[in-house]
Amino acid sequence: MKKIVLAYSGGLDTSIILRWLQENYKAEVIAYTSDIGQIIDRKKIFRNAKKLGVRKIIIEDLKNVFVKDYVFPMVRAHAVYEGVYLLGTSIARPLIAKRQISIAKKFKAFAVSHGATGKGNDQIRFELGYAYFGGKKIKIIAPWREWKMQSRADLIKYARENKISIPKDKKGAPPFSVDDNLFHTSTEGKVLENPKNSAPEFIFQRTVSPEKAPNKKTKVKITFKNSDPIAINGKKLIPEKILEKLNFLGGKNGIGRVDLVENRFIGIKSRGVYETPGGTILYAAHRAMESVTLDKKTSHEKERVMPKYAELVYNGYWFSKQRIKLQKIIDKKRTQVAGEVVLSLYKGNITILSRITKNKAYSLKKVSFEENKSFNKKKVEKFIKFHSKQLNKA
Repeated sequence: MKKIVLAYSGGLDTSIILRWLQENYKAEVIAYTSDIGQIIDRKKIFRNAKKLGVRKIIIEDLKNVFVKDYVFPMVRAHAVYEGVYLLGTSIARPLIAKRQISIAKKFKAFAVSHGATGKGNDQIRFELGYAYFGGKKIKIIAPWREWKMQSRADLIKYARENKISIPKDKKGAPPFSVDDNLFHTSTEGKVLENPKNSAPEFIFQRTVSPEKAPNKKTKVKITFKNSDPIAINGKKLIPEKILEKLNFLGGKNGIGRVDLVENRFIGIKSRGVYETPGGTILYAAHRAMESVTLDKKTSHEKERVMPKYAELVYNGYWFSKQRIKLQKIIDKKRTQVAGEVVLSLYKGNITILSRITKNKAYSLKKVSFEENKSFNKKKVEKFIKFHSKQLNKA
């Protein structure tokens, strides 16, 4: 029998897709789940897949790979899309796509499939990853672009007809669209679609509101080596545990919430509510570390390429030559970024308390207001006069 590898979560949408693939392609479906730190119910995945007649169910623990090889390089780039979005969903899709193709090749599947909708960015991110690793040899099936169902109501009806369980949210209604992994949680749909509506508090999963955060500050020390975090409060941890720890500290202090109306790659706007507590702390700490370890030219070069880098990640170009080229620019002097940053977390705010490094880029002698003997003031006058002349140049 023909085989299809489906990116399967065990939830409503992918269960409907699984049944639809069986009916329309007369194929055996391999249910594949990447564990990248999302809230995952393994028993539910196996139970729901087996109910639908699936014989091969694969769940891979990719949390450490995800953080080390995808999140950390992006943090080194300080990649932020449209000023606030830390790209939590965007960075997860390339890894899932890569593994799906690998599984497809292993089990000689003729196709791979995903549950991304026809209006979203994820269909592009998945399929660019499929194309990069699978080429033209493995077919891509995108049910949302093929089937006749047009709405959530159609899906609910199909689920009832096929005896697929329909989950409810905390208010007893069909759920919001939620994506989560170790880096972030995103929530979309329902009342959030109208930008005049405030996000209801009950949708937040990993952060308390700043108002309900503790009245006491939390102090945290992050140690960096080769531009990546290696320890929290002096304790060395593997990448996934570092992010896990920072998520906990940031979440309980109300850090990392973003409500964004963004411009999707395909040209429409959408609203998402994002929670990235650990990532928000990491970005702040990494910037603080680079501020005392990198020279001006290198720092500003990174700032210039960051928007393009962020857009490439958002658009699904993680494996592109363009992104890899920019990563080399970003990582050019990463060995210099080493030391410790101490931060204070308080009611949604992050304050940098100290930066400790052996790097020579920051000189106490040069910056001191008490010592001016070694500083040539005449050169400053010439510097200002030169730039005064530049004001009238086009």
